[in-house]
Amino acid sequence: MLGKKLVTAQKRGETRALCLGLGMVACSVMMYFFIGITIVPFYTKSVWTTETTCKVLKANIMDKVLCPNSKGLEDEDTFPYPCLQVWVNLTASGQEVMLYHTEDTLERNPKCSYIPDKLENSKEVKARVEKIASNFEKYQTFPCYYDPGETQTNVILSRLYPPKGLLFAFLWPTLMFTGGCLIIVLVKISQYFSVLSAWQ
Repeated sequence: MLGKKLVTAQKRGETRALCLGLGMVACSVMMYFFIGITIVPFYTKSVWTTETTCKVLKANIMDKVLCPNSKGLEDEDTFPYPCLQVWVNLTASGQEVMLYHTEDTLERNPKCSYIPDKLENSKEVKARVEKIASNFEKYQTFPCYYDPGETQTNVILSRLYPPKGLLFAFLWPTLMFTGGCLIIVLVKISQYFSVLSAWQ
C-alpha cells in the first residue's frame, strides 16, 4: 500500500515537473517571438552602426525654429518644449552635422536634438534641457554613432538597441528555454530509471 502511494506521488511530481518544463519552453518561445517583432526590426533598421568621436561646435536653445517649406518660405514652429540644437564636427569625415539623442528623436522631431520624456511641468523640462545644453558645452568631445553608408548625414548620441542590449534581451528567454529543456530531460531520465528498476 505504501509502495503504491509512493509511486502515485512520484508520478504526480513528474507530471508537475514536466508541465513546468513545457511551460518554461512555451514562455521562452513567446518571448523570442515578441523580441523578434519589436526589438529586432528597430535594431536592423538603424543605420547608425559605426562609433566615432564628435566635437561640439555649438549648442543652442530656441523656442522657435525656422524651417523652409516646399514653397521656399520660412515657417516658425513652436514646440511645447525648448528646442535644443546641437551641431558637432564628425571626426570620421570632418563634416559639420546635427546631433540627435537617439534614432527615435530624429523620427519624432528632426528639428531638435533632444525631446524630453515628460512634458507636464514646463519649468522642469526647461531646466533639464538647459542642463543637457550645459553638459554639451562642458564636455566638448564624446563618442557618437554615424552612418557609414552615408544615407543619413546626421549622427546620434546613443543607439536605442545596441548589440549588447540585443544580446541582453535574448539572454532571459534563452536561460528559460535551457532550464525548461533541462527539466524535461531530467524528468524523462527519472522515468526511464523508474521503468528500468521496475523491470528488474
